[in-house]
Amino acid sequence: MTATPAARRDPVVGVGALLVRSDGAVLIGHRIKRGEPESWCLPGGHVEAGETFEEAAVREIAEESGIHEVAEARAFTVALHTGGDRTQVTAGVLARLEAPDAVATTPEPEVFDRWIWARPDELPAPLFPASAALLAAWRGDPAAGGWTVYPTADVTARR
Repeated sequence: MTATPAARRDPVVGVGALLVRSDGAVLIGHRIKRGEPESWCLPGGHVEAGETFEEAAVREIAEESGIHEVAEARAFTVALHTGGDRTQVTAGVLARLEAPDAVATTPEPEVFDRWIWARPDELPAPLFPASAALLAAWRGDPAAGGWTVYPTADVTARR
């Protein structure tokens, strides 16, 4: 048995949501959380006890962007990051915007100062690491160093 370094923290299970509009654009927010470098991030966060990945994604979309008009949420990948002081497991959930006129707001202004709709080939930078891994998996690109992605569904037909 391998000893665990004292500095390692407990693993975290999270979710990132790719909310896709009818024109193919995805919702992405400018993350300004204190103590972290600014980045662009998909809606997401920790999976709460008793939640499925899909339920967590729909909840996080509503909490972070104010959008409740979400349909067809479905997990498409699991991303694993084992570098650093904690193992991160992040499920990617693909969802469709149900109301084309839905407008993102900033209910958590201490975390996100704005939301935009971006084409998958024109994403702003820098991307939050977990979001970058999920977006790479969705596009069929290799994940950045330290991340391993495990596809759970074929999403190419849904892009």
